[in-house]
Amino acid sequence: MKPIHILLAVAIAAIWGFNFVIIKVGVGSVPPFLLTGLRFLLAAVPAMFFLPRPQVSWTYVVGFGLMLSVGQFVFLFLGIYLGMSASLASLILQLQAFFTMFFAVFALKEIPKAYQITGAGLAFAGIGFIAWERWSGPDALPLILCVIAAAGWGLSNIIVKLAKPDNAVGFVVWASLAAPIPLFLMSWFFEDHEKIAAVFFHPTVIGVIAILYLAYLSTFFGYSAWNYLLRRYPAGIVAPFSLLVPLFGIASGILVLGEAFDRFEIAGGLLVITGLVIANFGASIFKLKRAEP
Repeated sequence: MKPIHILLAVAIAAIWGFNFVIIKVGVGSVPPFLLTGLRFLLAAVPAMFFLPRPQVSWTYVVGFGLMLSVGQFVFLFLGIYLGMSASLASLILQLQAFFTMFFAVFALKEIPKAYQITGAGLAFAGIGFIAWERWSGPDALPLILCVIAAAGWGLSNIIVKLAKPDNAVGFVVWASLAAPIPLFLMSWFFEDHEKIAAVFFHPTVIGVIAILYLAYLSTFFGYSAWNYLLRRYPAGIVAPFSLLVPLFGIASGILVLGEAFDRFEIAGGLLVITGLVIANFGASIFKLKRAEP
């Protein structure tokens, strides 16, 4: 990769990592369904009036928009709203790499290598450690919701690979347009109307910053730039930079929110990161081992 593109990939990871702190404080001011809807509305409008519709099937455009918004972020926002820490959420969401690998078997006929399966096994064992004290009680649901969110991200990755959009920015913008209406309806039916009204008539500084950060930095810039890199380079070169997301997420959660890890979460986190490293770099690792005398 060119140095400028390496810097871009690191910048995306930093933005997405800090994103979890923004979500954590954001859902305290804006109900999660409404926050998600506003995020994607601002990501689509007014940019859609300046960017041509991507020359791919509407099925891919709408499918990506709904999977990214409802399939990933609704579950993620709910999980964080119900108590999942920003640090752990940033880590669990990286299971998307393994869900992408799993779905690619059926959608793209890509057969995973032995080291990728090994990495997936270690990562899911790590989630087992994290869930050790969460199998019952109020902590179980946020964990399950974050795992579902990771699956949603995995499916959205598959849609991008199938769609092969000619314009990464336009694809994200127009896909974002599919999200607001269903999300606003969900907000109206399931969230407190007084809290919804307060967002518009008595907005807080935190709420406004969260909406703008999520819409423009995380969604518009982040996904447009990520899809641009995926189109320019093989997925195997781009995907490893996602390993930086939980590192930025954990660091920002600890430094900004003062979050802490217990022994099970530390053990689980190390297994997840080890699994991600093996899945992304396993070919090089095992090649080096074979080359040793």
